[in-house]
Amino acid sequence: MSNSSTSLLYPDSEWTFDRLKTAYDAIEDIALNDLGLKVYTNQIEIISSEQMLDAYSSHGMPLMYKHWSFGKHFARDQMSYQKGWSGLAYEIVINSDPCIAYLMEENTMTMQALVMAHASFGHNHFFKNNYLFRQWTDAEAILPYLDFSKKYIAKCEDEYGLEEVEAVLDAAHALMDQSVFRYNRPPRLSEADRIEKIAARIKHEETSFNDIWRTLPNTEENESEKEERQAEVRDIKMPEENLLYFIEKASPVLRPWQRELVRIVRNIAQYFYPQKQTKVMNEGCATFVHHYIMNELYNRGQISEGSIMEFLHSHSSVVFQPDFDDQRYSGINPYALGFAMMEDIKRICTDPKPEDRDWFPDIAGCGDWRSILKDAWANYRDESFILQYLSPTVMRDMRMFAIGDDSQESHVEISAIHNEHGFRRVRQTLSAMYDLGMHEPNIQVVGADLEGDRTLRLQHMVHNDRLLKEETSEAVLTHIETLWGYDVIIDERPA
Repeated sequence: MSNSSTSLLYPDSEWTFDRLKTAYDAIEDIALNDLGLKVYTNQIEIISSEQMLDAYSSHGMPLMYKHWSFGKHFARDQMSYQKGWSGLAYEIVINSDPCIAYLMEENTMTMQALVMAHASFGHNHFFKNNYLFRQWTDAEAILPYLDFSKKYIAKCEDEYGLEEVEAVLDAAHALMDQSVFRYNRPPRLSEADRIEKIAARIKHEETSFNDIWRTLPNTEENESEKEERQAEVRDIKMPEENLLYFIEKASPVLRPWQRELVRIVRNIAQYFYPQKQTKVMNEGCATFVHHYIMNELYNRGQISEGSIMEFLHSHSSVVFQPDFDDQRYSGINPYALGFAMMEDIKRICTDPKPEDRDWFPDIAGCGDWRSILKDAWANYRDESFILQYLSPTVMRDMRMFAIGDDSQESHVEISAIHNEHGFRRVRQTLSAMYDLGMHEPNIQVVGADLEGDRTLRLQHMVHNDRLLKEETSEAVLTHIETLWGYDVIIDERPA
């Protein structure tokens, strides 16, 4: 008993920094040398529940500018937590280089090990390797950029007043979902040039000092900047999907510092865009990785039976999927679906059924589940991943079926059940549900009379007869007019 206890990474539930380091090294060995994961350098920080709530409110970012909406979210989450209506995440992880993971100080040592496996290796690997994150985000530049943004906005508040700055941020925040590049890569400098430009801007702010004018850009554009911006406007081809990008470049009324605020908000919206498209895959990857690593630690005799039981209790709660008629049901749990599909891919590779060989002839029985999973994590998003890899086994286990709901009919129809045709229909239907176009209105700039009355024309491409809600659309149009400065008209037409 004494000999076995000495081989454990930790003998009881209390964590210390030495135990964290020992457990991290053991987890890293499995993640890199067994699973073959490729990750950014890890940075792990221990924070309190209060700090975790604060991180919630600002999108989990370690550096974030001030805005009343973050305080509103903090107050809501704090009340919910204190009243016992909801719990807190065990961790928050940031897509940056180094990859920052926040662990709660209230966690037991087992939970700290789980979180390091989940966040510092599962999420970290996904961030570094998935094509959406590689294409649309810059892990090296995000922290310097947030640092610049926070300082810049704070100085704008000092110079122009809180209300002036808040009006621009409120309007920009209202347009974040319609202010990303979805199909074309956004205009950008090379990574080195971009970081250098940010560093130069910060250095200029630190060295330029005047008692009246404190490190802010000129109120008016100089001629070279104006000419460069107008050239960019001429290059924009209609329709333009990124509303804030068009407003930032073409607004007749925004001053340079206001354009910079709009640019900050749209850059942050673009940073989070891949996460909205990969919730199932990202959480499924991280959950699969922590499940494999924790079980491997137990198989190696490095954690105790009590520790593995504590882990399994937490893991089963994370992947629990309430039935559709359960009062706890709020849709498909991305952890449950993602983990089920990752485990199923492993099964198909190692122990396929005849059905699997028909559905997945390229991977069934290949044995190399590690390579198949890493290829999927790198090259798919939720929509395409489900369409490619959702199997009849998972659909049976999760009791999936499809409902045809026609607004012109007085009843609904069960349009797909558990047969060959039904499985394929369910897979297609579920995949389509993870298309952001199903949930976010497609609004584009279709015209702007820059030489005449300067009216901005928008168009909403109506999907499935879902029109914009009049009350909220009018509020958003008011925000657009704040940034544009002139009349804004929106038309709705079928897609």
